[in-house]
Amino acid sequence: MYESATIKTKCLIVDDEPLARDVLKRYIGELPILELAGECSSAVQAMIFLQQNSIDLIFLDIRMPQLNGTDLLKTVKNLPKVIFTTAHAEYALEGYELDVIDYLLKPIRFDRFVKAVNKAFPVYNGKSLQEAEPLNDEKNREPFAYFRVDRKMVKVLFNDILYIESMKDYIKVVTVANTIITKQSISSVESMLPEKLFIRTHRSFIASIDKIKSFTNEIVEIGKSEIPIGKLYRNQVLKILS
Repeated sequence: MYESATIKTKCLIVDDEPLARDVLKRYIGELPILELAGECSSAVQAMIFLQQNSIDLIFLDIRMPQLNGTDLLKTVKNLPKVIFTTAHAEYALEGYELDVIDYLLKPIRFDRFVKAVNKAFPVYNGKSLQEAEPLNDEKNREPFAYFRVDRKMVKVLFNDILYIESMKDYIKVVTVANTIITKQSISSVESMLPEKLFIRTHRSFIASIDKIKSFTNEIVEIGKSEIPIGKLYRNQVLKILS
């Protein structure tokens, strides 16, 4: 465990997806070396924030409206250390050419997050960051997420989710107790779900692995619902379920 430090690494999150920012905020809160200094939903906001604040590390999404992450790197001089966070693997090469610290592909795992931060700051109080333990006891806490429903943030335990369905600009989260509908993309939801618990079966569906009671090459069955398996996802789904 790390010793207390008077100076922490100030971090900025730049991502247009609220749930993706929530994942990073939770991860930052688990490492005592890091301190969240701010979050921005666009690269334009980040430019303004950086003019007014001193930052040590940026977690930067690539595909954003108006100005993308790579454009921000090319536009702003003397940027702090940057770790790319994106769902699009095809940008990896460009990111490394821009001399970023690391490239985190969504959905981001905590251990992969720690590894990226360790690249940026390999030694802290004389120890490797890999030796760090989370501040909170994750083993004794059921994982969950908040979803915005009307004007409220509704807490949903991951273990209660049966499946998630995309409906254009909205998603439907079907749980053991009820169904909630929120304005969010299915890709952003996928980025904050543990990959050991959930599987993308179709461009419009994410299923809870533990809740699947049977499957074929075409569908998975959860309760009384049949979730389709898309052609692009079939090999991975069948590999995991088999």
